[in-house]
Amino acid sequence: MELFMAVTIGVLFAVGVYLMLSKSLLRIILGTSLLTHGVHLLLLTMSRLKTGAAPLLGEQADRYTDPLPHALILTSIVISFGVTSFFFVLAYKAYQKLGTDNMEELKGEDHE
Repeated sequence: MELFMAVTIGVLFAVGVYLMLSKSLLRIILGTSLLTHGVHLLLLTMSRLKTGAAPLLGEQADRYTDPLPHALILTSIVISFGVTSFFFVLAYKAYQKLGTDNMEELKGEDHE
């Protein structure tokens, strides 16, 4: 299972970096979103994939699952959702004001 997760994480990272290197602002935002999903899967895989155990320690528990990685991933999902929505609003306002989402045109004439 870890091999499948590692391949999936690698694909998400590769596609995310590829999209972030493009000139379109929308593709850059989607690339950062894919990259954060890759990080979520990486955190989940690093905490070892355990099944069949409760995330709580009782008096009779001989097996348990650590709830800390799941809490970190949930927090990261909420933060990445907020940042992605902020990026989308920022890109929409930039498109409304300047009429383009091309990063080369957004730089302006001073940087050429």
